[in-house]
Amino acid sequence: MTGSEFIETVRDRNKTALSRLGSSKALYADTEGELEPEAVLRAVATAEHAAMETFASWGDEESGTAAETFAESASEEQDHYETVAGLLDSPDDDHAPEETVPAIQSYLRDREETVERIGAFVGRTIAAEKSKEQVTAFFVGQADPQTAGTFRELKSDLEEQLDRASTLVEAYCETDEEREQAREAASGAIQTAYEEYTDQLESMGVNPKPVC
Repeated sequence: MTGSEFIETVRDRNKTALSRLGSSKALYADTEGELEPEAVLRAVATAEHAAMETFASWGDEESGTAAETFAESASEEQDHYETVAGLLDSPDDDHAPEETVPAIQSYLRDREETVERIGAFVGRTIAAEKSKEQVTAFFVGQADPQTAGTFRELKSDLEEQLDRASTLVEAYCETDEEREQAREAASGAIQTAYEEYTDQLESMGVNPKPVC
């Protein structure tokens, strides 16, 4: 199985969750119902900062190609964080990431084996693509093409991360057992994000299931 085939299998296994994470309700959940530009940017900045810390930690703990890939992704996420934080209306008021770590990042940080981390990396990146699509659409709706364009560029970095993840799958997940372990970790990351989405909407009295 190639890395690309692995990624497509993960997408297929999690179609429903990804569909709902790609709906407008996902952004509504991320901002706790505050669908305003500043709230959206702060939510994204917090997510990018948490991803940066996760991948930087993995880069320090792993070796070889895995370490290099995670370190490169940490650097990209830092750039993403600084870009998004710089779009806030109050640049003199530095963005302080929320103390609560997004559920998907908590899940990633609990993965200790390399093949699990590779799988979780795939899952997180696929889920993050859905988020970037929604944020882009939001700013298109706000008649802010410049900011929408910024998020399109950030999404292109995620596509590159998936390409690198594909290479890691081929290099480290050599047996059927290892590939299945990685797939389970990838699905676990996506399902964790979906459960947080569901819980947040239900706490707000919103039905999370219909896609809009």
